[in-house]
Amino acid sequence: MALFKKRTAGKPGEWYYCLQHKKVEEGPDCPAKDRFGPYASRQEAERAMETAAERNLDWETDPRWHDNPPNRPPT
Repeated sequence: MALFKKRTAGKPGEWYYCLQHKKVEEGPDCPAKDRFGPYASRQEAERAMETAAERNLDWETDPRWHDNPPNRPPT
């Protein structure tokens, strides 16, 4: 018996952003490696790339996520 079942069809109302096709899709049509989601709405999925950029910026500028103290140059 498999530990995880492979889902071939999405649940109604699940939205994804496909990185390969650069479009919003209802249900997981493309492989997981090529998509962001699931999102609760089409509008959230449409903003997937903006949301990712915002989160990346937050991470890059958050001093708690960096190993170097603020006044010490990187090694």
